[in-house]
Amino acid sequence: MQSNLYPFKFEPILKERIWGGTKLQTVLHKTIPSNKTGESWELSTVAGDVSVVANGAFRGTSLNTLINDYPEALLGTAVYKRFGKQFPLLFKYLDAKEDLSIQVHPNDELAKLRHQSFGKTEMWYILQADPESRIIVGFKDESNAEEYLNQLANKTVLNLLQEVEVQAGDAFFIETGTVHAIGAGIVLAEIQQTSDITYRIYDFDRTDDSGNTRELHVDLALEAINYTKADTKANYTKTANAANTIVDCPYFTTNYIPLSGSTKISRDGSSFLVYMCVEGAFDIKTATAHYHFEKGDTVLIPASIRDFDLSGKASLLEIYIK
Repeated sequence: MQSNLYPFKFEPILKERIWGGTKLQTVLHKTIPSNKTGESWELSTVAGDVSVVANGAFRGTSLNTLINDYPEALLGTAVYKRFGKQFPLLFKYLDAKEDLSIQVHPNDELAKLRHQSFGKTEMWYILQADPESRIIVGFKDESNAEEYLNQLANKTVLNLLQEVEVQAGDAFFIETGTVHAIGAGIVLAEIQQTSDITYRIYDFDRTDDSGNTRELHVDLALEAINYTKADTKANYTKTANAANTIVDCPYFTTNYIPLSGSTKISRDGSSFLVYMCVEGAFDIKTATAHYHFEKGDTVLIPASIRDFDLSGKASLLEIYIK
């Protein structure tokens, strides 16, 4: 049965957002529903947004069905033991034409207590950034709830927060509790725990087409915020045809592979692998077949496929769980 599994590509789940634009189409070749498309959920088991296979014999099958039918073969021995039939990660591409809200995510303990959910540790990889684009990540200096609430009430909370200019290839690790926002003019890949819990704390007083402001979660956020200064930028090497580690945390490991030519991959079956193609195009050759993928594609390699070849000229994010 396990030999039926192959590298899976999924139908993107496209989300319109007040801050979205058109770059998911122009940069990543997605067919977008409008000129305010902010997110492409590439690989998801969030309730109501479960990914569906787009290629091969299992086309039209949901990711939840695959996991239910082939739990260990798909997820891997260690991942299945730790998470059961839950897919623990969520993969997205985002296009921020405008600033996103300033927000924070709760940790596992708080998310479980309040929402029966995982927390939301995440990372960003910048694919494209307009000149002078920036992100907000944490506080400039040590702060506290009183100072933060005073600045929030005066609509001057940006005075406390650290802004960082970004360019393509930059990567950031956003631990739970870190106040953050993606700024205008940025396209990025986001890898995170499976969670849709976001506490929005400031939204620049903007309104939607009907004149409504979006809900804020100031009280919920208070207990979730880490008021210390955060060091979020990930420094990593770019050795060709090698797995260069960007982030290695309890929730996921992300490597950067500058692929030029070909390389062999051998795994032990303990975890699935995911490749996000952030530049170029590449091929996967297994013992039985050959598959082609391009920029903007996200590919799930079942854990039962232990040995395969990567070839092409591409920049890949490689993600798995230790």
